[in-house]
Amino acid sequence: MYMEIINTHKAKTRLSQILDKVANGKKVIITKNGNPVAMLSPYSKLPKKRTPGALRGKIIIRKDFDEPVYRTH
Repeated sequence: MYMEIINTHKAKTRLSQILDKVANGKKVIITKNGNPVAMLSPYSKLPKKRTPGALRGKIIIRKDFDEPVYRTH
């Protein structure tokens, strides 16, 4: 994916245009004094929140799951 690199001044004066580019899938790196300080990337929806207990009865945890494992060679 192509990334555009712009300085802080351009980012401030052309924010609306930059946001249009980002909305269309482009990533934009913003620099200050030639050093990267931020990256704008397209928003993606967060994954669905986990439901506590959703796997209840489907996973079995052995009683010794946290016991140290001693290996012999």
